[in-house]
Amino acid sequence: MLDEDGVILAVNEAWRRFATDNGFAGAHYGVGSNYVDACQPTSGEATDCISAAAGLRDVLHGRKTHFELEYPCHTPTESRWFVLRVTRFNTQESARLVVAHENVTERKRAEESLKEASQRKDEFLAVLAHELRNPLAPIRHALHIMRLTGGNGQLLRSASEMMERQIGHMVRLVDDLLDVSRISRGKIELRKEEIELAAVIEQAVEAASPNIAHMGHQLTVTLPPTPVYLNGDLTRLAQAVSNLLNNACKYTDSGGSIDLVVERDGAQALIKVSDTGIGIAIAQLPLIFDMFTQLDNSAERSQSGLGIGLTLVKNLVEMHGGAVEAYSAGIGRGCEFVLRLPIHEELRPPAVEPPVAVQEPSAPRRILIVDDNRDSATSLATFLQLLGNETHTAFDGIQAYDMAADLRPDVVLLDIGMPRRNGYETARTIREQPWGQRMLLVALTGWGQDEDRRKAHDAGFDCHMVKPIDPASLTATLASLSAESQSERLISTVS
Repeated sequence: MLDEDGVILAVNEAWRRFATDNGFAGAHYGVGSNYVDACQPTSGEATDCISAAAGLRDVLHGRKTHFELEYPCHTPTESRWFVLRVTRFNTQESARLVVAHENVTERKRAEESLKEASQRKDEFLAVLAHELRNPLAPIRHALHIMRLTGGNGQLLRSASEMMERQIGHMVRLVDDLLDVSRISRGKIELRKEEIELAAVIEQAVEAASPNIAHMGHQLTVTLPPTPVYLNGDLTRLAQAVSNLLNNACKYTDSGGSIDLVVERDGAQALIKVSDTGIGIAIAQLPLIFDMFTQLDNSAERSQSGLGIGLTLVKNLVEMHGGAVEAYSAGIGRGCEFVLRLPIHEELRPPAVEPPVAVQEPSAPRRILIVDDNRDSATSLATFLQLLGNETHTAFDGIQAYDMAADLRPDVVLLDIGMPRRNGYETARTIREQPWGQRMLLVALTGWGQDEDRRKAHDAGFDCHMVKPIDPASLTATLASLSAESQSERLISTVS
């Protein structure tokens, strides 16, 4: 409390504690001294002090009734923020000023976190747009090449292979986004079983090999002399290792070297992926596994990534009771990632199941393709027709029902999000008819969450497949769904 001259008349207990904690408590904690004089800036002081002194004088002299200022009050060990509030009260005898300092450090930190999160979100969306446009460009170029080839088989093969690579890249981006989202919401369930670590490595190398070959890298794989067994999800562990291989491939200039070494260290299995790439700045190492963090976001690098691959690796490995670490001697000196996974000593070698051969339908089928995206429907119809099937197309749910009633197809490949009547409603109306009981209904959709699969099952679909559809998976699925499985209508999931 100040009088009209700025002299401190009284202080409260909170001020006494603050003054004591900060080492400037006097005998009376400032009572009797002039607060305005104490706030006068000295040479070299920050502009906040100048603003505080000016605001105090304005309130003291009646030019304002209130003044407020947010200012930093840092210590050698802590960054703090306060809000200064000065309020004037006119009494019958004289004016009085109440000066309050509120610690708003937590609020300030929250605001800074939100600001940083917003900035990272904006950067992520910009990178996402960049990453999706990158594969779209060669796909468009390949289409123009195919139009101009004049039947040149080699050019057609080269263009189609390039399109397949780029589409695979886009699918991986979307899959990584979905996987990170599922993990953050606790929606991923591991299917743990007895697996040999060599099988994980083999699957991971197979997945990353196209990228490695395209960049001209030399990959060296070293396995331990005796088998190592884990209790884990083969697919998810292979995904984690392949992400590391793709990461090494992406950030290593063409013709570089990548080493994948598997070792046994007591009760742990070590998987080391090292490269001769751009390396990681020492300051970035603690942040490398954070969401949306990228190794190098400079415009000069052709592949920047979304900054989610390493986050996904960390989460998947930790879900297996393991850990991942990153090492680098600095920019331009390569890097190494080390996965540590617990070994299950009592595991026996898992039974090796023969690979499922990709089959084509044993006999031509009458297939109705339903999609409001006409290009998607007609291109899929052309593909299935080239395999010897009789194909028909519809572009909304009502047209699909009418054509199914008229044609009685063996198979209906049905999109979910469509005008006039969606795929769920269309499937239900077909199943309600005697002629639709044994018809094979396959959902082809961009919606791939667990809830979407459940809705497809409840609507009467036999199978749920997520776009973009792999042609080999589609033909294998059509071949494997026999008349018996159709009658049972047990939902299956194909990624």
